[in-house]
Amino acid sequence: MQMMDCVEVIVEKEKYAREGVHKGMQGWICYEQKVDGYWLVNFPQYGEKNNIAEIDIKEDDLKYLPNGMNVKRNEQIKAQFDALEKGQKAEDVSDYMI
Repeated sequence: MQMMDCVEVIVEKEKYAREGVHKGMQGWICYEQKVDGYWLVNFPQYGEKNNIAEIDIKEDDLKYLPNGMNVKRNEQIKAQFDALEKGQKAEDVSDYMI
């Protein structure tokens, strides 16, 4: 992997979830070097919305996306987890949890 590569998070981890990043979210590597096995990854939203997060993700927890990313997917996953936090029913969230 290298800077500007599109990637997807392939595991659900508490340390990522605390920052709003969940399994299935897609982002891009925004730092040119891997540090101690981690890449700095930016997780954008669609349009002019603020980014979800920019955090270090372990390389083993990422999948390279050769055809680019779909940031609308990030918003769908975020909405599902936001609904769960508010105690509302969220569809298909179990697909993202380990």
